[in-house]
Amino acid sequence: MKKLFATFALALAAVGLMGAPDMSWAQAAAPAAAAAASAAPDVAAAAAPAAAAASDAAAAAPVPVPNKGDTAFMTVSTALVILMTIPGLALFYGGLVRSKNMLSVLMQVFVIFSLISVLWVIYGYSAAFTAGNPFIGTLDKLFLKGVTPESVAATFSKGVYLPELTFVAFQGTFAAITTALIVGAFAERIKFSAVILFSILWFTFSYLPIAHMVWYWDGPDAITSEETLATVSANAGFLWAKGALDFAGGTVVHINAAVAGLVGAYMVGKRVGYGREAMAPHSLTLTMVGASMLWVGWFGFNAGSNLEANGVAALAFINTIVATAAATLAWCAGEAMLKGKASMLGAASGAVSGLVAITPACGFVGVGGALVIGLLSGFVCLWGVNGLKKMLGADDSLDVFGVHGVGGILGAILTGVFASPSLGGTGICNYVTNACGEWGGTGAQVWVQTQGVIATVVWSGIVALVMFKIVDMVIGLRVTEEEEREGLDISSHGETAYNR
Repeated sequence: MKKLFATFALALAAVGLMGAPDMSWAQAAAPAAAAAASAAPDVAAAAAPAAAAASDAAAAAPVPVPNKGDTAFMTVSTALVILMTIPGLALFYGGLVRSKNMLSVLMQVFVIFSLISVLWVIYGYSAAFTAGNPFIGTLDKLFLKGVTPESVAATFSKGVYLPELTFVAFQGTFAAITTALIVGAFAERIKFSAVILFSILWFTFSYLPIAHMVWYWDGPDAITSEETLATVSANAGFLWAKGALDFAGGTVVHINAAVAGLVGAYMVGKRVGYGREAMAPHSLTLTMVGASMLWVGWFGFNAGSNLEANGVAALAFINTIVATAAATLAWCAGEAMLKGKASMLGAASGAVSGLVAITPACGFVGVGGALVIGLLSGFVCLWGVNGLKKMLGADDSLDVFGVHGVGGILGAILTGVFASPSLGGTGICNYVTNACGEWGGTGAQVWVQTQGVIATVVWSGIVALVMFKIVDMVIGLRVTEEEEREGLDISSHGETAYNR
C-alpha cells in the first residue's frame, strides 16, 4: 500500500506542477446554465450562504422549493442515460464481439451498472459531491445520510433548485456508464471476477476523484462578492477552480474511461489469434440498434447536464444532433476515400465519435461550433481506430481509446476554442456581477482545457495501472486459452446467447 500511496502522491505532484496562465477572469466564471461548465454543484449550496451569514433573517428564510418543470426534465434525462447504458451500450458492444462472447459483454455491462449504482449511494455520491479538498470529498453523506425528499440541490442559476435525490440519481448514471465503457477495451478474454474487482477499485480511486476535481463547487448562491468567490474557488474541485469547462463529461467520462481501457488492453494482453484469425463483429444489426439507443439516450446525458429546462438545455440538445450527424457523415466519407466503401460499422462508430466529442462542449458552443467539432471528430477518430491503434500496438477490442479517448481529448480542447462568443459560443458567466458572455481569451482557455486533459490522463492511467496489478495479483486478469477459445459465454457464465 505504501507504493500505491506513493504513486498517487506522484500523480498529484505532476498535476500540481502544471502551470496556468493568469486565470483571474476564469475564477469569476462559475459554470452556468447560460454558459458555465457542467460542474455539478454541492447539494448543500443553498444552505451554505445562510450558514455563513448565521443571521436571524437567514435562519428564518423559507426552504427553497424545487422547480417542477426542471424536476420532470431531469427525471426523464436520468432515465435516458440508463437507456443508453442498458441496453444501448450493452448491445453496441455485444454486436461487435464474436457470438461466443455476446452474453459475457451483456453481463459485464449489466452487472457493472448495478454494482456502481449501489456503490454510488453507499459512498460514491458523498466522495464526489461534498466539500473535502481539491481532489476528493468526504464521507459525510455515507449511505445518503441527510438526503431526504425535502433536501435540495443547486443548479446553475441563483435561486433555482432540484430535489437532491434527483441529482443523486442523475449523477449516479454517469458513474455507472463511465465504468461500463472500459470493458470494451479488453472484451473476449478477461475474467468476470476481475472485471468486478477492477470496477470497484477504479470507480473509487479514479472516477470519484476526477468527478470531484471537475464538477464540484458550492453552487451559484454561494457567490455574492469577490470574497465569497474566493471562498467557493478554495472549496471547489482542483480543475473547476482552474476554470476548466466540461459540460457533460469529456474528461470525467470519456477520457477517464478510455485511458483505463487502454491500460487494461496492455495489461490483459492480446486475444488469442489476434492479427491471424478473423474476429469480425457477429451482429452489426445489434451494433446499429445499440448505437441508435446511445444517440437517443445521449440527449439526457448532454441536455440533462444543464440541470434546468431552459435555452441552454435546448442548445445542448441541438448540438448533440448536429455534431453526431456531422461526425457520421465525416467518418463515412473518410472510410469511402480510404477503403472505397462506407460501412455500417463506420457509420455507427462515427456517430459515437461525434457524441463523445460534443459532450464537453455541448452547452458552451454555438451550432456552427458543434458542426465543426462533429466533422473533425469523424475524421480524427477514424484515424484513431486505424493509424493510432497500430502505433499503440494494443488490442483495444472495441476501440474504446480510438473513439472515446481521441474524441474526448479533441472535444475537450476545442471547447476552449468554440465557447468564445466571437465564434458563436456562450462565453462564461460571472456570478459576482450576474453577467454572462464574458471571455478571457481563447489561448488561455485552451491551455486550461489542456491541463484538464493531462490531469485526467495521468490520474486515470496511474490508477488503472495500479488497480490492474492488484487484481492480477489477487485473482488474475485473464481466462485460460482453452476458456477463451471456447468463448466466455460458456466458460464464464454457462450459457449461450443463441441456441440453434
